[in-house]
Amino acid sequence: MTHPFLPTRRWALTAAVAALATPTAWAQAPATVSFPTKPVVVYTAFAVGSGPDAVLRLVAHKLSQQWKQSVTVDNRHGGGGFIAIEAARRAAPDGHTLLQLDSEHLSALPHLYAKRNFQTLQVFDPVAPLFRTPFLIAVPTQSTWKNVGDLITAAKKGPGQVSYGSWGVGSPGHLGGEWLDLVAGTQMTHVPYREVSQLFTSVANGDPAWSMASIPSSQGIYKAGKLRYLAVAGPRRIPQMPDVPTMAEAGGPAQIDVNSFVSLLAPKGVPAAVRSQIHADVLKVLQEPEVREKFQTFAFEPLSWPVEEIQKQAAIKSEQYKLLIQKANISLD
Repeated sequence: MTHPFLPTRRWALTAAVAALATPTAWAQAPATVSFPTKPVVVYTAFAVGSGPDAVLRLVAHKLSQQWKQSVTVDNRHGGGGFIAIEAARRAAPDGHTLLQLDSEHLSALPHLYAKRNFQTLQVFDPVAPLFRTPFLIAVPTQSTWKNVGDLITAAKKGPGQVSYGSWGVGSPGHLGGEWLDLVAGTQMTHVPYREVSQLFTSVANGDPAWSMASIPSSQGIYKAGKLRYLAVAGPRRIPQMPDVPTMAEAGGPAQIDVNSFVSLLAPKGVPAAVRSQIHADVLKVLQEPEVREKFQTFAFEPLSWPVEEIQKQAAIKSEQYKLLIQKANISLD
């Protein structure tokens, strides 16, 4: 039986996305346009002080210098992302209102809130990529598991007895755990937390037994010697943790690749020339040494994707999340 996340379906999905994409409009956009003509506001679904907020503020500062207009970050955290989405959705489609969302807002949200019949990319256009976040598998320092293979073995011995935590139902940590559960053929128990700090304090104490973790969210407890990383939940090691093996190297399923990417979007209707300029200007900012250094402190990988790649990656994740959400019968309606 073909696994739902193997390349055959991804290829078909990619082809479909490519057919629907409209690169011609971008390619024909003029080299320069009169933009911006007034202050720009960037709504974000992330909380003040979070990693995505911190790097967005630096990017906004650099754009304001480049554009000779103020670029203000407006945090609208909560509501599953809908608070920020609704604020940006009401704005005029002229490019002066942007929205920072992650791939889960684009790809998981429509399936988690199915009754709302809301498709993020039917209301907004991606205009520029920002970064991708890798995740690791974290366990308490005193855990007897030496690698992911040990974790899977323990989960198979006691269905339902091995628990994993996340920072909320439908989060990358939750869906990543469901993915591992599906591929490994295990039955683990998900334990959601409202606060990330509470999650990793609990993992450090051994209950739940493990969780997905980003470097910025777990580094405090890791540096205190209370957490270990069994693996990067993907196919590549990361520079910030060069000694942490990949999922396959740690005895786990090689096809697992848990990550989240963050991008900027604009309400549909923004002229192609304006979208094209925003894309070019953001990518220019992302090349600045100060910005790259800031990203590196959070283990954020700067992206230089064209808009079509954002759409393609969002579509791939949407297919994955739909299957996982249906499998686990997850709903936030």
